[in-house]
Order: sequence, then C-alpha cells, then structure tokens
Amino acid sequence: MRHLEVFQAVAHANDGNRASGTPGYRGSMDYVLGRLRAAGYAPRVQDFSFPFFREIRPATVAAGGTQVAAEDVAVMTYSASGTVTAPVRAVDTTGEPGAGTSGCAAEDFAGFPAGSVALLQRGGCSFADKAAAAQAAGAAAVLIFNTGLPGEEDVVTGTLGAPGVATVPVVGLSHAAGRALLGADEVTVTVEAVSEQRETSNVLAETGTGNPERTVMVGAHLDSVPEGAGINDNGSGSAAILAVAEALAGRVVENRLRFAWWGAEEFGLLGSRHYVADLKANDPATLAAVALYLNFDMIGSPNYGRFVYDGDGSAFGPDVSAEAPAGSAAIEAAFHAHFGSVGLASGETEFSGRSDYGPFIAEGVPAGGLFTGAEGIKTAEQAALFGGRAGVGYDFCYHARCDDLSNIDVQGLDEMTDAAAAVILRFATSTGDVEEVGRQLRTAAAPAPPVTVDQGHGPSNAAARRQVS
Repeated sequence: MRHLEVFQAVAHANDGNRASGTPGYRGSMDYVLGRLRAAGYAPRVQDFSFPFFREIRPATVAAGGTQVAAEDVAVMTYSASGTVTAPVRAVDTTGEPGAGTSGCAAEDFAGFPAGSVALLQRGGCSFADKAAAAQAAGAAAVLIFNTGLPGEEDVVTGTLGAPGVATVPVVGLSHAAGRALLGADEVTVTVEAVSEQRETSNVLAETGTGNPERTVMVGAHLDSVPEGAGINDNGSGSAAILAVAEALAGRVVENRLRFAWWGAEEFGLLGSRHYVADLKANDPATLAAVALYLNFDMIGSPNYGRFVYDGDGSAFGPDVSAEAPAGSAAIEAAFHAHFGSVGLASGETEFSGRSDYGPFIAEGVPAGGLFTGAEGIKTAEQAALFGGRAGVGYDFCYHARCDDLSNIDVQGLDEMTDAAAAVILRFATSTGDVEEVGRQLRTAAAPAPPVTVDQGHGPSNAAARRQVS
C-alpha cells in the first residue's frame, strides 16, 4: 500500500496519470528503480519507442447547428487533431445496412470536391486504408459510420494503427449518426488529441543467486491509461511484485528470479513484446533459459474475484483461450493449491494472451498469473464464493479517472499478493518437470471447484482493443 500511495502521488503531480511516454510514467519508474537499488538490486532500464495517443477532449461532430450525441461519436486512435467546417460528401454509400467497400479505392472518390469532409461506411478494408484514400482525394476530415448490420449499429471504435497514417481528423460514428449526415450540407468536426512517437522503458531486475538456466520471470505493467492514475490497473500488480522483490532481496534461491515492470502495456503489450522480440533476435539463449513467466495485472479490484489464468484449458475452449505452452497447467495448479491451502476459493479466467504473458506464450514459455477482474460483471455464484456484489463490475473504475487509491480492496490485494509471493517462492525453489509439478500439486491440495470468468484483461487500452477495419 505504501508503494501504491507513491504511485497515486506521482499521478497527482503529473496530470492525473502514469501513462507511458509521460512524466507520470517516468516518476513511477524512478520510484521503482530507487526501491530496487535500495534493496541491493542492480536494475536495468530497457528503452524503446512506441506510438503514443491521447485524446485531450472528446471528439465532436455537428451539423445544422445540432451536435451529434456523444455516444455516437468516437475518435479513431492515432487521428490527427483539428477543427474542420466544410461540406460533407458521402463516398460510395447510400447508408443502407451492409458491409460494402466505401472509400477503399481511389476511384470511389472520383469527383470528390477537395476540402470536403468524406463520409464513409465501414467495410471492405481497414480504417487506415479508408482514411489514406480520403486524404489523398483532398478530404479535410474523415467520418466512418458503422455498417448497420446486426451487432454493428453502435459507434465505430477503431484505430488507424500508427501515428501519421492520416494528417486530418478521423472519427467513427454509429450507423444512425452516419445515415443522418447523408442529408447534411455542412459539418463541423473537432478532434483534440496527441498522436506521435514517444520513448518509454521497461525496468528489469534479477536476483544475484539462482540457476540462470532456469530463470523464473515475474512481470507486471507499470503504466496506467492516460485517463487516470491506474492504481488498480496496474499499480496493484506493480506494487505487489516490488514488495516481493524487496522481501527476497539477498535471499539465496535455487532458480534465478527476474522481475519486470513493463512499459506501454496499455498501448498493446508493447514493453513485453519489445523485450521478447529483442531476446529472440539478439540473445535467444537467454530467452530459452526462461523456465516460466508469472503475470500480475489488476489484483486489487474493489469487487474482486480470485481468478487464476486457465493454463490447462479446462474452463475455456480454444475459441477463447490461446494455446497454452506445456507447463502452464502446473502454474495454474500452483495458484489453486495455494488458495486451497489457506481455505480460500479460487476461480479461473481466460488464458487469452491479452496481457503481458502473451508474448511469452507465443514463444512457448509456460505462463500463468492472477487477476481480480476488470469491466466484467460478477455473477451470483462468484459473489457467494468471493463476497462482493453480484450484477456489477469487478472494477467499476476500469480505465477511468476514478481508478485511484479508493479503488483498491485492501483485503483482496493482500490475498492475491500472498498468493503471488507463495508461488514465486515455490518456483524460485524448484521448477522441476513442470508437468510433473502440476500432477503433484493437484494431489497435494483439493481446492473448491473453480468458477470461471469469461473476461480477460489487456491489451487494455482503446488503441490496442479497437478494431482496425
């Protein structure tokens, strides 16, 4: 909690957030580095560049003096900023429900008056391709509305993929809002955002003892979303592994422990992706020496559940879960065994690759970890097992400004940090044959049958989760 108090203070002093590429992230990183050095570690900073995006104010679209409802408008991630008032021209669309190819080809813009706002319908190609074609035809701004097909009536939330794809404002609309603009003469489009390449860093520290050929990696993302301080997401995981690292400082362990605080997770797991890709390209022996990876992303949710990643695939099918490298089942079993040993029920969450373990399992590294829930809704069964309120979210402040110190359940954080410490120490002592470890753990403890949660976490920001087409 003392670590979380510092993260909150850092956010308070830096525009309310700790997002990668901002002074708030640098302040969080400096604090972690200072604590690690004081504990006797020699931490390493790994720098990398990444595409940064932040919406300063919600995008707006107005026609005929009437502003389109806020819920029908969403800026495209990596849109350029600007205010444009100009005639609006539909491009290869009548607005009828359907997924056509509006704006996908240069010929769609034949006769398009330069300086106008292009009104396009979703479908046929990526949003980036539509925006680039419209801009090449002289569009001053681009509006892309949804197809209107079942399940595709709401506002389009999309990404252009990277800064600089378009140098004009690009905004998504609901199908109804798009159709309403077909009859408009002129629109005003306003986007106020920052879209650019920035620098950020990972922080890495490892024990001075332990077999480096059997390295146990422990990670949590240190960054918040730009919208808030990110004290649960993911100050909670970052603080927990920092506390564990401090507790283990100077201790002799059998297997090397390497702790990682990842940058730019909220922009698409970019820190962990960079780390794994760098090892794969430049130091494959070090990557091969990683015996397993443990991930802690959101472990203090106010309406929490005790969820363990479904490493054995028993709770979620292949349509939901990623393929689990051999040994992931043993990691899952270790967490369930711990909870069972202290009389606490545990459940399972999808092993989808949607947090920083994703790049590791893509290279065949066994992985697992803990999660207390994000925007998903707690069921009555889960409330009976874990306490809390059924029918509401695990974290009502997920990706919001209110994710501050008041958004932490201290008891839940304590239970999950204890579990993290126990399993980290277990594997620091012995990784062994991970499949055999899994079988042994299943017979050593018999926790209550786990319940599932079908909502994972990460890549957790809008840029990472939004559609590209």
